Amino acid sequence: MFNVKNINLAVCCFITLFGFSLSVSAQMSAFNYGPVISNFGKHAPVPNHSVSEESEFKVAFDVASTGGTATLNRKFESLARFINMHAAAGVKKENIRLALVVHGKATLDLLNEASYRAKYNASNPNEPLIKALQENNVQVIVCGQSAAANAVKSSQLIEGVEMQLSAMTAHALLQQKGYTVNPF
Repeated sequence: MFNVKNINLAVCCFITLFGFSLSVSAQMSAFNYGPVISNFGKHAPVPNHSVSEESEFKVAFDVASTGGTATLNRKFESLARFINMHAAAGVKKENIRLALVVHGKATLDLLNEASYRAKYNASNPNEPLIKALQENNVQVIVCGQSAAANAVKSSQLIEGVEMQLSAMTAHALLQQKGYTVNPF
């Protein structure tokens, strides 16, 4: 059944995987929340690198994929990470202006608590993140075409989420205001 060779191979595999796990865990311990948003947007410092405090960012993030039912949308969290890591690197908070343009199935991640609970029988984990982003001057825009396709009305959205004619319209208008699109 099991011979010494197989047992040795299994032990070696276990040690390798355990060692890798410890290494990843040690690497992830360098990631922290803040200094602006305390519960979202972990980031790691990059030694000997800084960004001028006078740098200005106007960036739009495009999100079409959902995080999954009762799961935080990590693409939404990228905005918190952007704010935290740049503020930690010395950029003035008021020089960071972000927009979140949501379309496709991600539209459902913007449902307010009552609407999300009615649809999924679960709490919306994205609502606290969206509120934290809005408190830090992030403009949150949902595509009206995606809202229509997903039978979502404005009244069902998290308070403060704006509905635009389309995601394409939102991006065109943001670009006219000097926003770039984050490619991630």
